[in-house]
Amino acid sequence: MTTSRFLWLNLSQNTIPRHIITFYVASFLLIAMGTFAPQMFGYLFIEFLNIPESEHGRLAGDLGFWGEIALMISLLIFGPMADRRGRRVVMVIGFLLTAVGLFAFPLSDSYAGVLLARIICACGLAAITCIVVMLIGDYFSDESRGKAAGIQGFMNGLGAVFTIFLLLRLPSIFQSQGYDPIAAGTLAYAVGAALCIVAAIYMWFGLRRDWPTSSQKKQPALQQLKQGFAAAKDPAIALAYGASFVARGNLAIVGTFFALWGTNYGTQVMDLETSEALKKAANMVVIAQGTALMTAPLFGIMADKLNRVSALVVALLISALGYMATGFVSDPFSQAMMICAVFIGMGEVGCIIASGVLINERASESLRGPIVAVFNFTGALGILIATKVGGYLFDGWRESGPFVLFGVFALMVALWALALRLRTSEPLAAPNTTLETDPQA
Repeated sequence: MTTSRFLWLNLSQNTIPRHIITFYVASFLLIAMGTFAPQMFGYLFIEFLNIPESEHGRLAGDLGFWGEIALMISLLIFGPMADRRGRRVVMVIGFLLTAVGLFAFPLSDSYAGVLLARIICACGLAAITCIVVMLIGDYFSDESRGKAAGIQGFMNGLGAVFTIFLLLRLPSIFQSQGYDPIAAGTLAYAVGAALCIVAAIYMWFGLRRDWPTSSQKKQPALQQLKQGFAAAKDPAIALAYGASFVARGNLAIVGTFFALWGTNYGTQVMDLETSEALKKAANMVVIAQGTALMTAPLFGIMADKLNRVSALVVALLISALGYMATGFVSDPFSQAMMICAVFIGMGEVGCIIASGVLINERASESLRGPIVAVFNFTGALGILIATKVGGYLFDGWRESGPFVLFGVFALMVALWALALRLRTSEPLAAPNTTLETDPQA
């Protein structure tokens, strides 16, 4: 599979290839749909299932837990499948599964039905996530992957903004047009599902037609998966796996606990109405995500200009500083917290970009599917720890507990990366490709 010409050359000639544009559209929709589904849980619990508010936190946590379990298992399936069947096929499957899950949410009349819809959605998002990470390696030369990942991070941020300012407002828009709350919610889910169906068609025609190599077709999926775990013998790949754990956990922390901390403080300490507290808390999330949106291209350039491990060290240290500093903050609306939010946003996007570029630099082409599958698997594990352990710390210790926990994790992986960088002052050896021809190697 040949790589495209450098992205900036195409931009300078105003001829961006169709498959590159399609890749960035997929990056945009991945975050948009991945944000939309969990953010609608509250509306679903209240308007569709009539579940008491006192049970919302536990049920949302359970949905997140089982969704991540399904995602972790799916990642280990779709990674090898992408090598055996092709990236385009798996991407289309991912968007179709996500559409089915979104359609199923408003049709569910019980928590069990909602759980099933969540699992279907998670499987679809797992397939899309796998392919988006792989295509950075497939579509861009090594010299331009940092810039490509930076633009991808920018598109991810736009996807989150699209969800916050449009998709999540659809129920109120439809209600203002005369629809009752259930019909309005059903229409909102239908819009999301329709976007996924259109995206699946667009991906089929927009992505480059790829064919697995003969060696990829011959290798059983389980053997490929074993190779993905065995690839951790490469110190840089093992480091990328650890960085993925931190990067994805960071995302979960911001998405789950940032607004919750602000909302609780606003209602309990400032005596605000819940809607006002939520609005005020959302402003803090906007600071973090806005910073991530604006600094993503800068981290992409840094990942190309610096040694990839060095770039990862910088991103992890920024993340550790931002997250651990929240341990000294009691007021989530203070200026100190705003500064923390800036560093959190920078660290969040920096870790994602640096770890993604590193894993594609080290993964040989024929093993990219299994290696990226394990890379995303460790990321899903980070989300699982962030939501479960972070939840206990949030309730049982202090609201900043989940942030401090992942600040410590970021610092540990930063020291790991720094040790690797100091030990290998010269460029790392080329990725081991012996597994391509000898699966038993």
